[in-house]
Amino acid sequence: MRARLAGLWRSMPLRLALLLVLLFTIVSLLSLAASYAVTQRSFEQAIRADLAQDMAGFRAAPGAAALARLVEAESRETDPNRLILSYIGPNGRIYGNGAIARDNEGYHIVSIGAARAEYRGVYLTLTDTLYGGLLTIARSRAEITALREVFVNILLVSLLPTVLIALSGGLILARRSKRHVEVIRATLDRLTTGDLAARVAPGPRWSDDLLRIGEAVNQMARAQETSVAALRQVSLDIAHDLKTPIQRVSVHLDDLDRAEATGADLAEPLARARAELDGIAAIFQSLLQLAQVEQGEARAHFTPVDLTALCRTMVELYEPAAGEQGKRLICDLSETPVHVTGDRALLGQLLANLIENALRHSGDAEAVEISLKQASGEVTLTVADGGPGIPAEDHDKVLQRLYRLDRSRGTPGHGLGLPLVDGVAKLHGARLELADNAPGLRVVVTFDS
Repeated sequence: MRARLAGLWRSMPLRLALLLVLLFTIVSLLSLAASYAVTQRSFEQAIRADLAQDMAGFRAAPGAAALARLVEAESRETDPNRLILSYIGPNGRIYGNGAIARDNEGYHIVSIGAARAEYRGVYLTLTDTLYGGLLTIARSRAEITALREVFVNILLVSLLPTVLIALSGGLILARRSKRHVEVIRATLDRLTTGDLAARVAPGPRWSDDLLRIGEAVNQMARAQETSVAALRQVSLDIAHDLKTPIQRVSVHLDDLDRAEATGADLAEPLARARAELDGIAAIFQSLLQLAQVEQGEARAHFTPVDLTALCRTMVELYEPAAGEQGKRLICDLSETPVHVTGDRALLGQLLANLIENALRHSGDAEAVEISLKQASGEVTLTVADGGPGIPAEDHDKVLQRLYRLDRSRGTPGHGLGLPLVDGVAKLHGARLELADNAPGLRVVVTFDS
């Protein structure tokens, strides 16, 4: 047995297989590292841009007293775990929700309250001297930390199975000819040079085991190519979709400067700038929530959820908004509780996104229909509107992050509502279907009861 193992180890095909596994692993790590670096840089640039915009907004204050009031007002509406505002006025008084302290261990961000609690998060900061005082703005890097976790999960899900499959294939490959191994090695060499489209082309006399190995390598390459393309597309979409609102914020800040110079009211341009910043923050929050859903951590906390009661709650919540638009929410719900196993908060978010989407895109239609049925071991949730609907060829596209139809670009939203619904549905083992409501769109979510 020992001699057999020693002979297997000395075989050139096995050594080549191990080398190819190593090369493929390096390529995968380099690809993920490059994608992570690009995405992280995009996030950091966005955060630094937010810091610069925040600082520009505070610079618009006419004096130290006004700046102190503005900082205090913003601090009351701001979560210190997300944003720290600290202004040391000319009199030495500190305004905001945090202060920079220093001891033998270095610099720390602490609360201004009596408890002097320390904020443990990691922040990006920007400091400027204004009106004889020192203004510091610090934004949390929590989103970047969450991004790192997403990439680690991608690594565990894609790379480790790839390595295990490739090693298993190498043991089989050790019994085959070197010529066939060279075909696979040449393909992986192309992958190492960045050609993620490279595939193994089996020969006419390949055995079944080598055919399976070749297909496994092709499957791994396709998965890697898809993952890298998706990450690159997300980065491009983020940059594209944030460009316009950031430009609008810049315009609003220019309006603030002109209003200040002419003595006009600053409230309206300031409100517009804040609304744009809130929209940018909403995009990042939705992306973060979608990433958290895709990680699947919520499954550990699944409990029985009464969908009937949840639907009634969400309908009551959205009826006033529907009434303001001159629309009605028509419900067809079961009289008895309908239970599914899941996360109540995420299922509520799914319902909220579907109702908001239906109200937003229902056009001149007066009603949005919501139904919940249980039959044949399945629970079916349907939300339908009478608007223009979505063409069948675009049904898959609207489930992609940040994708929006051309006619929808003038309406509120950022193209993450339906992708989040899709993610929550998959998390709960449900099926999402988009169908024509003739007219309008019908969204059907089917759970296994």
